[in-house]
Amino acid sequence: MSLLQTMGSSANGGAEAYFIALAGAFKRANIAQGATIRAHPGREAALAGLGITTRVLPFSKPFDFTTATAVAAFAREQDARIIIAWMNRAASLTPRGPWKRIGRLGGYYKLKNYRDFDALVGNTQDIVDWIVREGWPKERAHYIPNFASPGEGAKVNRASLETPEGAPLLLGMGRLHTNKAHDTTLRALQRIPDAYLWIAGDGPDEAILKSQAQDLGVANRVRFLGWRDDAPSLYRTADLVLFPSRFEPLGNVVIQSWAHGVPVIAAKSAGPGALIRDGEDGFLIEIDDAEALAAKTKVLLADKDLSAKFVANGAQRVETEFSEAAIVAQWRALFDALGGL
Repeated sequence: MSLLQTMGSSANGGAEAYFIALAGAFKRANIAQGATIRAHPGREAALAGLGITTRVLPFSKPFDFTTATAVAAFAREQDARIIIAWMNRAASLTPRGPWKRIGRLGGYYKLKNYRDFDALVGNTQDIVDWIVREGWPKERAHYIPNFASPGEGAKVNRASLETPEGAPLLLGMGRLHTNKAHDTTLRALQRIPDAYLWIAGDGPDEAILKSQAQDLGVANRVRFLGWRDDAPSLYRTADLVLFPSRFEPLGNVVIQSWAHGVPVIAAKSAGPGALIRDGEDGFLIEIDDAEALAAKTKVLLADKDLSAKFVANGAQRVETEFSEAAIVAQWRALFDALGGL
């Protein structure tokens, strides 16, 4: 009797990274599980490293005539009692069967892909409220946030990325996409002439952002790192995390910053705006306000006591609200409510 998780994305992003993180948490909690995923060498290696039996399937909508059948066959092989489907593609290709189906939503997805599912889980209360407003039965909509815990990894050698040891180091995390507003961070960097910026992520806007960095005169202080598998090391190396996303349902970067002991400034998009207690465990700015982002960055770089306060309060938030043990316990309770594994 086991759990099966399905992931149909081939991208690198927050949901995909958290899929692996949650699989690891379930493994540490001795929850038997298998996984079906779309081909992705990094995720395949990560799941193999966790010892999780995995089947790689096409997940190639709209003309996919094999994946749903293969998911069902694998679920029967694994004696799956519950299937968690991550995002629309996986949900639409996760068939009915003698198992319960849970849709895990990290955004405002098309609910038609989850028709007849037994439960939906949103990782913010706002997503859960939206699910209910869209007509989903309230008793089958559940809020379970992401957990955060400090990962392994030493600080990155700044010299390896041509970054002076004594310079303030700012970190941007997330896909190179307009929603993440890395352009706002570049414009803020113009106003902080002694700071360096590392941006970790890949995506469609890479060329645009590099061109903007040149036009703004900051390219010599910006390092585009691409997709990285050493996020804990990056967090530990940075002096400050900047996260000015225009659209962000949750903002896992905020929770990870707290877990790794680095202060964070974010824009008031839905997720970070609900997470951060402005002036207590981080700073919030208006969306697209590069001037405010620069000003708040200067405040934190200059005020070590305030930075330490944000770090301490963020760590407390993780311990009380976003610890791995607390989140796994919430998932177990949901599994039990659906009949257990």
